Amino acid sequence: MRWVLIAALALLATGCADRSVRATGPVQAGPWITVAAEPVAADPTRPERTDFGRFRYAGGLALTASDSNRLHGLSDIRVLPDNRILGVTDEGDLFEARLRFDGDSRLTGLDRARLTPLQAPGGGPLGGKLEADAEGLALLKDGSRLVSFEQRHRILLYPADGQPPRQVNSPEATFPPNGGLEALSADPARGADAWLAGGEESGEIWTCSLRAPCRSLGTLPKPFEFGLVAVTPLPDGGLAYMIRAWDPLRGARIALILRNAAGAEVDRLELARPLTTDNFEGVDVLPGKDGGLRFLLASDDNFSTEQRTLLLVFDWKP
Repeated sequence: MRWVLIAALALLATGCADRSVRATGPVQAGPWITVAAEPVAADPTRPERTDFGRFRYAGGLALTASDSNRLHGLSDIRVLPDNRILGVTDEGDLFEARLRFDGDSRLTGLDRARLTPLQAPGGGPLGGKLEADAEGLALLKDGSRLVSFEQRHRILLYPADGQPPRQVNSPEATFPPNGGLEALSADPARGADAWLAGGEESGEIWTCSLRAPCRSLGTLPKPFEFGLVAVTPLPDGGLAYMIRAWDPLRGARIALILRNAAGAEVDRLELARPLTTDNFEGVDVLPGKDGGLRFLLASDDNFSTEQRTLLLVFDWKP
């Protein structure tokens, strides 16, 4: 989130301070929303391009909703086995939808989309930006959901049985207001109730559980101008994590980095201009074909008309 502040200052300096996003049609009364999904190329200069090293582009979408002003700020995403996705937003909403794929397993659309407010421990929706700035999402084996927040840094557990959420173990560290626990994921190798949490600015990563306090696993390698925004374990015991940077000259840049169980980097996907990129903050991994992996990347548009909510799919083979 650090570069968001820089972006805002740049917009103010150019006389473009008003970047609020409003619905263009009647606003839905319930949670269901109508989402338009426009296909996007990974390389706009060569729309037919699919190969990016050992990563192969398998489709992407730019999402908009004319009947809701809340489909923005998508900060993390998780994919369920039935192609449903769950995501959390900067203003405390849970986004749910179902992905559609064609016969070649390329992402072509989504449907059955809805937005519901995340609940507060005391009941009712989370109140205001300081309480509702959700950044990370993890799904535990029993169906419970973990959500990490910045501004007021904490992790809430949403039980699978629908009981009110409660605060759980979080790293005992000091985070800047907009540089907190952006990265969050289940940590099944260390237990069914364990999770990983990562700090954006430091790149430090912790393992936590319901039974034990968080302990540091060290710092993930990254250039100083990049922030750690997402993490997810790999099936072979390795780890995938995403880092992101932004500046006025080069715009947004991301790297999805794959490391094996021994901690060695095995591959990376880098997106920067002129490739399609934005404020990517969410990543999840699924088993792919022939022993490969499928990655879904999601971007946070910062509620700005200058940015987009994107979902991109990349397949990787070892």
